[in-house]
Amino acid sequence: MLDTNSLINTQIFLKSSPKEKLFQENFELKKTKLSALDDNQVLIEVIYISIDAANRAWMQGRTYRSQILPGDVMGGYALGKILESRSNKFKVGDYVEGDLGWQNYAIRNEKELIKTSINSSKSLHMSVLGITGKTAYFGLDLAKLQEGETVLISAAAGAVGNVAGQIAKIYGCKVIGITSSDEKANWLINDLGFDGVINYKNNNFVKDLRKLCPEKVDVYFDNVGGSIFESVLFAMNNFGRIICCGAVSQYDQAAPESGPRGVPGLIVTKRLNLRGFIVMDFEDRKKEAEKQLMDWIEKKQIKPAEDIVIGLENTPNALIGLLNGENKGKRMVRINK
Repeated sequence: MLDTNSLINTQIFLKSSPKEKLFQENFELKKTKLSALDDNQVLIEVIYISIDAANRAWMQGRTYRSQILPGDVMGGYALGKILESRSNKFKVGDYVEGDLGWQNYAIRNEKELIKTSINSSKSLHMSVLGITGKTAYFGLDLAKLQEGETVLISAAAGAVGNVAGQIAKIYGCKVIGITSSDEKANWLINDLGFDGVINYKNNNFVKDLRKLCPEKVDVYFDNVGGSIFESVLFAMNNFGRIICCGAVSQYDQAAPESGPRGVPGLIVTKRLNLRGFIVMDFEDRKKEAEKQLMDWIEKKQIKPAEDIVIGLENTPNALIGLLNGENKGKRMVRINK
């Protein structure tokens, strides 16, 4: 049996809650000894940590999980392998997913974990076949896409956005992305097949939106919220659908004083359908999504985009960079170099 007392765990703690933007100084790295397992617990070696904008939102208050407070190990969805088990549900060598946190090793109760099979590379399991790919899949399933419709996607070069755009193209839609640089725009058009992309930092957002969506927008896949959401409301067709996936523009700052203008006025007059969701709502359809996404990958209808950072110590900067728009595709941290 593995002697857990001999293992030293490296963990990243939230040292202080950010008031506005997140900085490296808000985190603290510590080394601790692991405790012995209790009944129904397992010891997990963390392999990949998912870096998501939601990590920042968890510091602001309770969402679909409890708030992360100073002194807490930073939370994070991750993939790991069981090294020791006192559970009848899991055995040594099993791969599991869950909120394993920013650390080398995690001790978790069996109820906190999902057993998983790795049918491809571990990184692909965390990207297109993981939470972000499934988020795009189920979000567009809620949108009830029709061939020929115009689909607009914010944070289009991000983990969810790039997959959502590729799926919308599979359904025969015109796909327009919103991103933060010309370099990302060219990548989305030339590599992933988007029909057009707006660089919102060019200060011509409304004009570019009208130019690229002359027949207006039927489906808006919203990852950012804020002023972009507000502007898009005016460009929606009557009876358009807005899929509310995230609000990254609101995460890395002080709490906004008010929400977007035009709500509920434009929602009423345009008879818009807004639908918020999180991927855990569709746990019973997980296998369906994985099968379909893998089929699209094998047919080269989806090109996986992965942005892998090496080393646990780089996890804070990986999140800070993501919030500042550094990444193209799914950002994750691989623990072992």
